[in-house]
Amino acid sequence: MKKATMAGIVSWMFIMLVFVLLLCYCSIMTKRYSVKSPDKRITVRLLVGRDEGVFYKIDYCGKSILDRSRLGLIRADGDFAGDLTLESVSPIELVKSEYQMLQGKKSQYSYTANKKVFHFSNNSGQKIDIIFQVSNDGAAFRYVFPEKSEEIKKITQELSSFNFFAGTQAWIQPKAEAATGWCSTQPSYEEFYEQQVDAAAISKNKAGWVFPALFCLDGYWMLISETAPDRDYCGSMLEKRSAGGEFFIGFADKKEVFSGGEAQPQSCLSWLSPWRIITIGHGLNAIVDSTLGTDLAEPEKPIDFSFVKPGRASWSWVLLKDESVVYDVQKQFVDFAAQMNWEYCLVDASWDTQIGYKKIIALAEYAKSKNVGLILWYNSSGSWNTTTLTPKSKLLTHEARIKEFSKLKEIGIKGIKVDFFAGDGQSMMNYYQDIFEDAAKFSLTVNCHGSTIPRGWHRTYPNLLTMEAVKGFEYVTFEQGNANRQPNHCCMLPFTRNVFDPMDFTPVCFSEVPGIKRITTNGFELALAVVFWSGIQHYAETPEGMAAVPDYVKDALREIPSYWQDSRFIYGYPGKLAVIARKSQDAWFIAGINGENFEKELKLDLSFIPKNTEGILITDGSDNRSFVKKQFKPGQPLKIKSYGGFLIRFSD
Repeated sequence: MKKATMAGIVSWMFIMLVFVLLLCYCSIMTKRYSVKSPDKRITVRLLVGRDEGVFYKIDYCGKSILDRSRLGLIRADGDFAGDLTLESVSPIELVKSEYQMLQGKKSQYSYTANKKVFHFSNNSGQKIDIIFQVSNDGAAFRYVFPEKSEEIKKITQELSSFNFFAGTQAWIQPKAEAATGWCSTQPSYEEFYEQQVDAAAISKNKAGWVFPALFCLDGYWMLISETAPDRDYCGSMLEKRSAGGEFFIGFADKKEVFSGGEAQPQSCLSWLSPWRIITIGHGLNAIVDSTLGTDLAEPEKPIDFSFVKPGRASWSWVLLKDESVVYDVQKQFVDFAAQMNWEYCLVDASWDTQIGYKKIIALAEYAKSKNVGLILWYNSSGSWNTTTLTPKSKLLTHEARIKEFSKLKEIGIKGIKVDFFAGDGQSMMNYYQDIFEDAAKFSLTVNCHGSTIPRGWHRTYPNLLTMEAVKGFEYVTFEQGNANRQPNHCCMLPFTRNVFDPMDFTPVCFSEVPGIKRITTNGFELALAVVFWSGIQHYAETPEGMAAVPDYVKDALREIPSYWQDSRFIYGYPGKLAVIARKSQDAWFIAGINGENFEKELKLDLSFIPKNTEGILITDGSDNRSFVKKQFKPGQPLKIKSYGGFLIRFSD
């Protein structure tokens, strides 16, 4: 018995010795590096293992929030993911930048981060650098091919991943399959979000999952997205390649291209990838208040953008549809914009046939006399879908754009709305930027619909005032099911789609929608003018609908700008509640929407408002279609109705 016991102890000790030796060996063979945020809360750990590739992990305040995640790329001419040799590591560099923007949720921006560059080579001696920058609100990484070559290189796969721990929940939007839907116009980022689902249980959606995507582990929030796509990369998304909580970077479908163009990344060298960004915080304010998507975007192009003027617009189509795009109705909407002190009027599809160029010239002259600028709709389409709405195919070449934009500038048109893009392929991403640059030469602002998300482009091209890429208010007018989901959906967007980039949701409808029962209250609709931000805010309401609301509501919509000096998240939860504060000059506007079907009582932290300041509260009256106006002081409790909303204005 004793011999057996001793033999067991010896065996156990031998196993432990082997285990310790293996650990030591693995520790020796795995090189570990770290990059911390300036405030030391975020730590990115880089793991370089022999024969197994490069990985990273992320901790926040000592808690591991992102598990061992992959790094690397596969190029057609070389593997930059497997057996990489770490040649050198740069010292930590403090990166600082200050910049201004003509539109957005702030006017002054400041970015500070710690940067470290890891220089690798593969088995063939080809070079790749991986750059990490860690700021107080998140981590970002990108790839650099530093060698010089005129030969075109192609990336066939990106292996970057985000590996979430068990128990992580996700708020994530599926991507529609390319060349599907109405007239084959998908993908256009117009799906509902799956909300608070187990990240590990999310399926291998064929087309993937779009940016930005929100995740939470034990109260630690992460928003995953990308920024700074140049002309040599496609727009990316997330995809599941296996069971579990790991998401990989996926590329655009081969159908998401400009006619005859490329879908996946290709370029000569040297070559920079877009930034993969992970906004991080222990609280949703860290997510909603972050500006990481523009902090890392490419700075403003050296083009004269002095003509750019953010603003608000009247728009007939969303409630009155195609029949409204005629001269007399558009003249009424010009008058409507003038009465509301709005800067623009959008004339939608088929204006070229239902109004015509000659009458558009007259309408532009009339609008100018009212101090209103006209925006005209265009169909982007070439061969990538079957839409027939016009004007069509007038923007497909540089020569065609110059010809068309010259005419628009001559008659005084201020902007264009371009619809029905094909998605995220590299050639399509180039087409977007071709339009932005050519439009700027003729002092035209741009709004893209049926499109991808901006990914920081509004910093690089300030004449890009907004992009749709959202299941916006028009869907409420199409189906009752969309109307039923609107309160919840609207309460998702401040935490996801509208965090970094302008969003043309086309909010604010007090009227009844033909054939649809609108379940949002009028207070909810009013609040959207502040909760959502866009370089140009196209309001859905008609002159008749606006005439039916109290004068103080009209005055509020005259006062709410589309250009903000500051923004703050106050309170809320994705899909359930959103309360946002935004500042313009000497006034703070605080607005809230309730995404659930029960009344809530809120006590808001408005400590940034002086204690004795008295504001004006506009909220829902006794029924869902009425308003009430009252005085409000910071610290007062506030009730918000089922699917209701409110707006408070404080002035210095």
